[in-house]
Amino acid sequence: MNLRVRSASRLEGEISLPGDKSITHRALMLGALGAGPSRIQGYLDGEDCRATMGCLHALGVNVEQHGPGRLTVQGVGLRGWSEPADVLDCVRSGTTMRLLAGLLVGQSFYSVLSGDAQLRRRPMGRVIAPLRQMGAQIWARDGHRLPPLSISGTTLCGIEYALPVASAQVKSCLLLAGLYAEGRTTVAEPGPSRDHTERMLRARGVHVVTDGLTHRLDGPVSELQALDTIVPGDLSSGAYFLVGALLAPRSRVLLRNVGANPTRTGLLDVLRQMGAHLPLHDERDEGGEPVADLWVEPQALCGAEVGGDLVPRMIDEFPILALAATQAQGVTRVRDAAELRVKETDRIATTVEALRTLGARIEATPDGFVVEGPTPLQGAVVDSHGDHRLAMTLAIAGLLARGETIVLGAESIPDSYPDFQAHLRALAQGAVG
Repeated sequence: MNLRVRSASRLEGEISLPGDKSITHRALMLGALGAGPSRIQGYLDGEDCRATMGCLHALGVNVEQHGPGRLTVQGVGLRGWSEPADVLDCVRSGTTMRLLAGLLVGQSFYSVLSGDAQLRRRPMGRVIAPLRQMGAQIWARDGHRLPPLSISGTTLCGIEYALPVASAQVKSCLLLAGLYAEGRTTVAEPGPSRDHTERMLRARGVHVVTDGLTHRLDGPVSELQALDTIVPGDLSSGAYFLVGALLAPRSRVLLRNVGANPTRTGLLDVLRQMGAHLPLHDERDEGGEPVADLWVEPQALCGAEVGGDLVPRMIDEFPILALAATQAQGVTRVRDAAELRVKETDRIATTVEALRTLGARIEATPDGFVVEGPTPLQGAVVDSHGDHRLAMTLAIAGLLARGETIVLGAESIPDSYPDFQAHLRALAQGAVG
C-alpha cells in the first residue's frame, strides 16, 4: 500500500495516542502467566500485539476482547501453558519472539518461534547465547543466530550476565527466564533501557531488586498474581505528530495520554536540547506508569549531539529525530546507535536513503548519522522498505515538503499505529490522499 501526502500549512487538533506497544506485549504475556483473569484497558490493537495474542492462543491461553481497547486474559499460571500444535507465528514482531523465548525455555514442552521474512533476518543470538548459559535447549539457524528458534523446555539455572549493549528486550527475556530458573538471575546493563518488565513483575508480586543498572530476581517463582492494567499512550507513536507540530507553521496539537516513563522520554530531552519548550500537563500515574498531556506548537530548533545513555531511551524515535534535524539550524550528530542497523530494517541506511531522496543533507556513519540543516524538502516517491516507523516519518516529511510525496510500503504502519492515517487526516486536513 502506498500513502500520498501533500504539503500542509499546519497541523491542528487533538488526539488520544494508541496504547503503548511495549506495555501491551508485556501485559498480555504476564496476564497469560497469572493466577486468574487480568483485564487490560487501552491496549494497542496493532499487528505486532496481535502476533503476541495469536501465540498465546496457540499456547492454550484464552484472550477475550470486550470492545475497543478492552480485553481479558484468562491466566493459566506460570506452568499452565500447553504445547502448541504448530509453529508460533510472531509475524514481524521482534518483541514477541525475544520475550516468548525467555518464557518458553523454562516450560515442559517443545515449541518453535518463527515469523515472516523480515523477522527471520533479525539477529537473535543476543538472547540465545545467555539463555544457553542458563541451560536452555534452544537452537537457531546460521550458527544459532537467526530465526526460526527451536526450543525444548528444560530446567534452568540463574546466571550473572552483563549486557554488551543496553537492550530492554534482552534484559526482559533473561528476567522472564529467571522466573523458572533455580537460584538468582542477575542482569547488568551498560546504560538505562525501558523498565516496563521490572515494574510489571513487581506489581504482580515478584521480588525484582534494581540497584542502579543491575537487576536481580530469585527463582523459581511459584506464582504470578493476576493484575488489571491500564496501558498509557505510546510516546513512540506520538513522536510523529509531536515533531510535525514543531516544524509545520501555525500548528497547535494536543497529545493526550502520553506515557512519560523516564526510560522512554529521550526524544523529549533531545528536542528540549535543540530548543523546544515541551512542558508536560496534568501529570498523573495510571497503572504504575507516569502519564501526561502535551501541547505542541511550532518552535525553532538548532542542531545537537546525541549519543550515550540517551540512545536506548529513544531507540525507536531516531527516524523522526532525523527529520527534525533536517529543519534545525546547524549540524546534528547521532552516535552510539549501531543498534538501529538490526531493527525491522537497517534504520540508519533506510532513513538516510529516504531523506536524501527528499533533498535532506544527511550522511550515514557506522553507528548513526550526521544531518546539516535547515534544508527545504521536495516531495518525491520514497520507499519505507516495509518499516512502520520509517513509513510514518516519511508521511510527516511529506507534510513539510513542497509538492506531493508518495510513501511506498505504508501497509506496515498498523504494526504499531493502526489509526495513524485517520489521525494524520484529522490533524492535516486535505493533505492526505
